[in-house]
Amino acid sequence: MGKKEKGKPNPLGEVSRDYTINLHKAVHKETFKRKAPRAVSHIVRFAQKNMLTDDVRVDPQLNEAIWARGIRNLPRRIRVRLQRKKKEEDDGKGKYYTLAQYVPVDSFANLKTEITKAQ
Repeated sequence: MGKKEKGKPNPLGEVSRDYTINLHKAVHKETFKRKAPRAVSHIVRFAQKNMLTDDVRVDPQLNEAIWARGIRNLPRRIRVRLQRKKKEEDDGKGKYYTLAQYVPVDSFANLKTEITKAQ
C-alpha cells in the first residue's frame, strides 16, 4: 500500500483497522486549555493520512473518552478503530468517509495494528 496518486481511484476500498495513538506525544508542549481539542484534531489528521479520506467522523464515545478527565488530563494512549466506509449520500468530494471509534483495552502492551475487511 502506498500513497494515493492524483487522479487514480483509492486502492483501499472498505477496510477497518485498529490503531494505538500516542496522545501524549501529540499534545506535548501544548497549553493546558488546548490539549483535548488538539488531541481530537490529531486523531482526525491521523485518520486522513492512514485511511486516505478527507471526510473523518469522530464517534461521540471516542470524543467522551478523550474528554473524560477534562481538557488538560488526557489519557496517554488511546485505541482507535478506523473504518473506511462508502458514502451513502452523493454530496461533497470523495466516495468514502472514515469513522473513528473508541476501542476500550485493559493494557496497551504488545498491541499491533489489526486490519480487517469492513462488513
